[in-house]
Amino acid sequence: MEKKAKKSNVLVHVVTPFILLFLCVGILIIALIKPSDKLKVYVNLAFMDDLKTSPEAAGSGLFLKDNDIVEDYDGETFDDGEIIRPKFGEMYASLKCTAFDISVPVYWGSNSELFEHGACQSSGSAVIGDDGNTVISAHEDTFFSELYKLKKGDTVTLNTIYGEFKYKVTETITFNKKEGKYVAPSKDSKLTLYTCKRNVLGSADERIGVICEPTEKKFYNKSGEADAK
Repeated sequence: MEKKAKKSNVLVHVVTPFILLFLCVGILIIALIKPSDKLKVYVNLAFMDDLKTSPEAAGSGLFLKDNDIVEDYDGETFDDGEIIRPKFGEMYASLKCTAFDISVPVYWGSNSELFEHGACQSSGSAVIGDDGNTVISAHEDTFFSELYKLKKGDTVTLNTIYGEFKYKVTETITFNKKEGKYVAPSKDSKLTLYTCKRNVLGSADERIGVICEPTEKKFYNKSGEADAK
């Protein structure tokens, strides 16, 4: 019996270091999965891989321009009016909705630096207030961390430098990043908001979001008036 006990003790001493080693390696692998996934998102711009237009591709640097967005405009407004097309890197709108406690800045175009400053609108989509599909996305752990709370019937408001535009959520969506039907150009006027689906382990290939229909347009100037001033 004494010999068996000694053998058991020796076995425990031999096996224990290997068990601890395997546990440490496993913990390290798990810890590295999420940062590497985030790095992949930033490097590959997984939000808008096929829609982005970046001056970096032409070798020029990014120039950020932050405009003063008027969110409580009290002047005369018009149902039809002047749309001012922004330049790449320009913050030309702010987004508010029932799911957010903050006003999210919206930048025109998309790259890793812009995603650090706010939500990004694909420059291949319709300018806010124009006909077509307006596509806006942001990181799930920053500006769109509460996007999942939006449900049918909720209101989304976009204030731009030229007007205020309201939308109603009509559909919640889930799709793979390789699917393009929700972010593709459309003849119908709509707003598409989306972000990565939260995933503790593995790659963030799934997207969640909402489709919204326009309900109200308030332009600050009639067509042609902005150029005349």
